[in-house]
Amino acid sequence: MDAKKYLEVSDRTCKHIGDEGIVILPEMYNLLHATLGMAGEAGELLDAVKKSFIYNKPLDKENAKEEIGDCLWYIALACRTLEISFEEIMQINIDKLTKRYPEKYTDLDAITRADKI
Repeated sequence: MDAKKYLEVSDRTCKHIGDEGIVILPEMYNLLHATLGMAGEAGELLDAVKKSFIYNKPLDKENAKEEIGDCLWYIALACRTLEISFEEIMQINIDKLTKRYPEKYTDLDAITRADKI
């Protein structure tokens, strides 16, 4: 499945304004839903990693995959809401990282953050 198809298909499982009489600007509702959802799902993924590192349990990779997928769903919602494609977000991120790390990752480049100058 490509990114465009994922954005299209994931929309069918999204709560839409008017479904239950929500009185808020649709874009703000969806953006809030997306950002709160990303934070929550990232927390669930973090909890799985914590259990592995702190409690010395095997990492539950199936659960990790589910949580990453849930993060992706919320990212798709944010992209649709802001009318930004996955491809645009990926390119913006690579451009930023290329500026920050011209050759490869170094601790000095991470501290200096050339992309923020």
